[in-house]
Amino acid sequence: MSKIKVMVIDDSAVVRQVLSNIITESHGMEVIDTAQDPLFALQKLEKIKPDVITLDVEMPRMDGLTFLKKLMNENPIPVVMCSTLTQKSSDTSIKALHLGAVEIVGKPTSNLKQELQEQKKLIADAIRAASKARLDRMKTPKVAPPPKLDVAEKLSADAVMPKKTTLQFTPSNKLIAIGASTGGTQALEYVLSSLNTDTPGVVIVQHMPEAFTESFANRLNSVAQVQVKQAEDGDLVETGKVLIAPGGKHMIVKNRAGKLSVNVKEGPLVSRHRPSVDVLFRSVAQAAAKQTLGIIMTGMGDDGANGMKEMFDAGAFTVAQDEKSCVIFGMPSVAIDRGGVKKISPLQQLPEMINSFSHPVHFKKFV
Repeated sequence: MSKIKVMVIDDSAVVRQVLSNIITESHGMEVIDTAQDPLFALQKLEKIKPDVITLDVEMPRMDGLTFLKKLMNENPIPVVMCSTLTQKSSDTSIKALHLGAVEIVGKPTSNLKQELQEQKKLIADAIRAASKARLDRMKTPKVAPPPKLDVAEKLSADAVMPKKTTLQFTPSNKLIAIGASTGGTQALEYVLSSLNTDTPGVVIVQHMPEAFTESFANRLNSVAQVQVKQAEDGDLVETGKVLIAPGGKHMIVKNRAGKLSVNVKEGPLVSRHRPSVDVLFRSVAQAAAKQTLGIIMTGMGDDGANGMKEMFDAGAFTVAQDEKSCVIFGMPSVAIDRGGVKKISPLQQLPEMINSFSHPVHFKKFV
């Protein structure tokens, strides 16, 4: 099997070297060239064709967004944004995802060598996911075969919360729970921008590094009729409100005498992620059960598959995004294989399904 060919674009020689070392040391990938800014990169791209490009946001002569627009219009190649953990850079990176970038990797502003090396697994996973992405499905996310993951120790949701089977209080409101990864930012924007203000409360885990989820939530809030915000510990799950799990923390739904709220907490990586869809879905299975519509969307890997099976077993109506509309048909595919999915649906059908969930007569067409 041929290696994933990567081009590194960054104005910092230190970053170029560290990223190159990380990529070279990672199984199944290699660096075929580097560039200190996009103009040099464009010259080199006339002669080479990488499978994936890692791209800095702020660079001299041409910024990352301008280069990305040009690349996607003229010579589409999967791009992983390598962005510093600042508000300005995170806002720009969210715009980059909207323009067609596949993944974001956080880049520290100090201790570059040490901290980037600590992120080795995240960087390699982002590049691997990008190499599987179908760029023609990024805008109207429409698939790659379920990718094989590296064999490594992988914690389950047990590491964050125990599995229980009894529901003590029936929730006073219905709930929508969504999990997504690669390609999910565009898919979620499509869905949330079409939701009605009377939509039941929505909780979402979108795999994204710390410091970027707030900008992502703010962008979604600007295009949606419902309120979208990064979740804070204790936030209530309410009609017309969407809560996005913050990067670097798990989000758990709690049922307190029928009132639903979220607990945002620290914890280990679960299914190789934090936040983890498995953790969210398990909590929903325990807190809301039959009152829930659970949706697993485009993404690489299997996070959420076990949690969706738990929701399914508890009586939730569970849905997987179909292969034709996924950027990567990994997470939905595994959830289907594990028997936790009641319905498979194209992305274009999800907004109507969600809007009708609190109206049984209208929701009947999806059952």
